[in-house]
Amino acid sequence: MHAVAGGLGLFSPKLRRLQMQSYAAATVKLPKNVTVPAVIAFGDSIVDTGNNNENFKTFARCNFLPYGKDLKGGMPTGRYSNGKVPTDFIVEAFGIKELLPAYLDPTLQPNDLLTGVVIAAGGAGYDPLTAKLAAVASLSDQLKQFKEYIEKLKGIVGEEKRLEFLMP
Repeated sequence: MHAVAGGLGLFSPKLRRLQMQSYAAATVKLPKNVTVPAVIAFGDSIVDTGNNNENFKTFARCNFLPYGKDLKGGMPTGRYSNGKVPTDFIVEAFGIKELLPAYLDPTLQPNDLLTGVVIAAGGAGYDPLTAKLAAVASLSDQLKQFKEYIEKLKGIVGEEKRLEFLMP
């Protein structure tokens, strides 16, 4: 018996094969003279890579198994997934790095800022009240963290180079 949602057998072998073919066919092709030096992600649990781990007094965490069981090492990282999240696939497709780290990760190194971070927080939502109820960073808070990121980047590469990162 198959699980059915909206009339589609989401766990049917045929549909699963089609989904896997779609994932395998999805590639990012940039023009030859274009590179993407960094990716910064804002949002909620779809792209959060661990900002909620120990940074907020929230229950919206996923730093326990089974989350992360399909990542290298099989350990939870704070991604709301058993493996990679969309931002990880994006940075990998751009050839930047394999996984995009969380901005609030205490092990984040200054060089990690050069290739981008995830500022998103699981439970954020569009309405600021959603983040307040979940006790996580709202989208406004994420913009404040982005300003901090810009200042940290300036401290690492200088003002002129920082502007190149933000406006190619």
